[in-house]
Amino acid sequence: MTDFAISPEALQAQIAETLGNKAKSVTVALGEVTVVVRAADYLEAARVLRDAPGCRFEQLIDLCGMDYSDYREGEWEGERFCVVSHLLSVSLNQRVRLKVFVPNEDLPVVDSLTGIWSAAAWFEREAFDLYGIVFEGHDDLRRILTDYGFIGHPFRKDFPVSGHVEMRYDAEQKRVIYQPVSIEPREITPRVIREDNYGGLH
Repeated sequence: MTDFAISPEALQAQIAETLGNKAKSVTVALGEVTVVVRAADYLEAARVLRDAPGCRFEQLIDLCGMDYSDYREGEWEGERFCVVSHLLSVSLNQRVRLKVFVPNEDLPVVDSLTGIWSAAAWFEREAFDLYGIVFEGHDDLRRILTDYGFIGHPFRKDFPVSGHVEMRYDAEQKRVIYQPVSIEPREITPRVIREDNYGGLH
């Protein structure tokens, strides 16, 4: 294992050369390298990043979904859903962020990375549960954080904060029951207190 990783700019150049036209973009921001690939190239690009001599990203350390529907207050014009993975090369002491935008908002489907990194299994289940992104090739894609009867995907920007249903224990039926949400949505405006001598300050 090397003591020091190469610079972000050198890694950017290495990845751009290795992936070639499989990369839509390879950028550096805040000292971190981000690779964006097309959905059609996602699986092969991930395999190259794992196996290529100058990359060798043996470990997937995180994967999550993102909803860009209200990104920058509506200025975003690309696809709504994105899958973001963080990869680590222990042998070369370097990291990269891999992003793929999912083409179809109504049925967001992208390839599963479980055949490349087995660690993707639970992360992809979480992204499926919270964002509704379907990972093709995942052999056990089911909810992981919400309940079996849960309706919708709670991390989507259009999901109501109060949800659709609530659960409570019913003493008469002696079991947990589900019912429509009884919370009335309300807007809370913070009350600003201005005092001349607040907190002993003059």
